[in-house]
Amino acid sequence: MLLLAVDTATPAVTVALHDGESVLAESNQVDARRHGELLLPSVDKVLAEAGVKLEAVTGIVVGVGPGPYTGLRVGLVTASTFAAVLGVPVHGLCTLDGLAYAAGAAGIEGPFTVATDARRKEVYWARYEDPRTRVGEPAVDRPADIAERVAGLPAVGQGAQLYPEVFTDARAPEHQSAAALAALAVERLAAGQEFLPATPLYLRRPDAQVPKNYKVVTPQ
Repeated sequence: MLLLAVDTATPAVTVALHDGESVLAESNQVDARRHGELLLPSVDKVLAEAGVKLEAVTGIVVGVGPGPYTGLRVGLVTASTFAAVLGVPVHGLCTLDGLAYAAGAAGIEGPFTVATDARRKEVYWARYEDPRTRVGEPAVDRPADIAERVAGLPAVGQGAQLYPEVFTDARAPEHQSAAALAALAVERLAAGQEFLPATPLYLRRPDAQVPKNYKVVTPQ
C-alpha cells in the first residue's frame, strides 16, 4: 500500500505519503490564495523525500471539504487526475474528519467540535463523539447561531481560533494535516469501510455566479 493524500479545502495546502504503516513524508503550507501554485510542487517534494516515483502510488486520498469553492476544487481535480492517469482508486474523506482524527492524535478524546473558516463570518463545523465518530452531517453557520450547541466543548480548527467568544476552549490542531487524513484512510480501508466520492462538499453556493436578468445582445 502506498497512499498519496492531499487536501486543499482549508488555507492549508497539505500533502502526505503513507505506506500503510506510517507516514513516509509530508508537506504542510498555509496560504489561502495559492493552492494552485503550491499543490503540485508539494507533491513533488513529498515523493522526492520518500524516494519513490508517482507510478508507485496505489491509491489517492483526498479531502472533499467542506471548503470554499476555488481552493477545494484544486485538490479534488488534482486527486482525480492522478487517479485516472495511474489507474488507482481515489478515496474521498470529509476534511473535518481528518482534523478530528488529528485532534485524537493530539490527545483529545471527546466529545469535541471541529470548526474551519467558511469566510463570510461563518464556519464549517461538526460535532464528534470521539476522534473517529462524527455526530450528524457537517454544516455551515454563523458562530453565534451555534453557541449553545458547542458550549463547553473543546474545539479544533481555524474556525475555533477565529471566534474564541463562541469556541471558548480552542485547541490544536488549527490546520488540516494530510498525514492524519492518510492515517484515517488506512484504518477505514483495513475495516472495509466506504469512502465518499471525490466530489466537492460545498454546503452553499459559490461566490461567483452568473448574473441574473442581464441584457442579452444578439447580432442582427
